[in-house]
Amino acid sequence: MIVIMNILMINAGDKILDSELLKEIVYNLKEINSKLDRLVVQAECREEQVSEKIRNVADSLDVITLLSLPDHLRKTATTLFEIGPATADEISNVTNKERAVESNYLNQLVRMNHVKKYREGRKVYFRINQSLRKR
Repeated sequence: MIVIMNILMINAGDKILDSELLKEIVYNLKEINSKLDRLVVQAECREEQVSEKIRNVADSLDVITLLSLPDHLRKTATTLFEIGPATADEISNVTNKERAVESNYLNQLVRMNHVKKYREGRKVYFRINQSLRKR
């Protein structure tokens, strides 16, 4: 701050800037600094939440069950676990497959008792059944 104040005090006409202006500049710099500190704290909290979610996925899925599934069903089940209860359309947006294809895969997982299917209004949602969770 002292360096900034010294630079600002040097003026072409050898006039010292008004002390009120300097105080305002210092105040604004302190405000910017405090806002940046808050942003850093928020970013660190988000990083912790994401890493916790990744650990939960790794800890919660039953590896043997997942490995016994064909690749296409495994991808659907893993995606469903990562995003939580979702519609076939939401799953298809993540996997980049057609909604009808994902709906078919999800219904196969329902028949295998790995996924539960329920309706809310007009939408049909799917969620991971306890059989895919780590024992």
